[in-house]
Amino acid sequence: MRIGVIGTGGWGKNHLRVLDELGCLAAICELDEARLGAYTKKYRVPGYRALEVMIEKEKLDGVTICTPASTHYSVASKALSRGLHTFVEKPMATSTEDAEKLIQEAKDADRALTVGFIERFNPPISDLKRLIAENRLGSLILLEFHRENRRGANVQDVGVVQDASVHDIDTACWLFDEEPRSVFARVGHIIAPLEKEDFAAIMLGFSGQKTAFLTTNWVTPNRVRTLTAVFLNGVVDVDFVTQQTRVHEEKGTTIPSRVTQEPLMLELREFVSAVQEGRRPLVTGEDGLRATMVAEAALASSSTGAPIYLRR
Repeated sequence: MRIGVIGTGGWGKNHLRVLDELGCLAAICELDEARLGAYTKKYRVPGYRALEVMIEKEKLDGVTICTPASTHYSVASKALSRGLHTFVEKPMATSTEDAEKLIQEAKDADRALTVGFIERFNPPISDLKRLIAENRLGSLILLEFHRENRRGANVQDVGVVQDASVHDIDTACWLFDEEPRSVFARVGHIIAPLEKEDFAAIMLGFSGQKTAFLTTNWVTPNRVRTLTAVFLNGVVDVDFVTQQTRVHEEKGTTIPSRVTQEPLMLELREFVSAVQEGRRPLVTGEDGLRATMVAEAALASSSTGAPIYLRR
């Protein structure tokens, strides 16, 4: 497998490291000359400032796209049109219209399209998904997410909903195994100079009485990534950062032991394996579309002060 990385600022540098460890890193595309020079020297692979030139000169199987969110559609569209399997960091696109076009373009090109919803590969979330399937604690009723810390300097073109909340939107949909029926949200902007929302409180209503609460902000200085899952017969607390899980049942609390694993390594290995095996990746373009649709609904709900009911 030969994979090119497009964009090495922020999260992209981690793609370089992991793909190099997997033996798949083949080329780098980066506009910043200093950064490009440093990484091509470090990883000893060709570097390009133009995507078209990289695709023309390098025989690649696929690319990962770590550019600003507002460019995701245009970059991914170019990659798919050149026959490359494509991994797009979240959000897949900043509008449902562009997300739908990418899905169709991937189908037309017969190429894999996946999205960087890394929390699905976080070991405690994978274990929670299995616990739900086993029905050991009964029906899953409620999910409560907290994702908080100051905004990263590299995020300039979208607000907290499309950049950070989409992680928990996707995780909630994956754990409940369905799309939400309703979205109600309140978002706001506190810290200058970014003229985008920097905090959001979102409620997702699923079938029956199943509900997810998402609290996301770029305001508080401490880094929080937690999830509480409420079941009919128990409660599970997850810390995404420490990868620790606490399972509370009537008989007491247990803390399952597990080997710490890097979610990005698991995520990119899955992308590579899906391409090699000719199968759909765990995260699909349709998943990316769904998260974008719900994010748009959250922003619309906050703007109107009313819930948005989803029909698709």
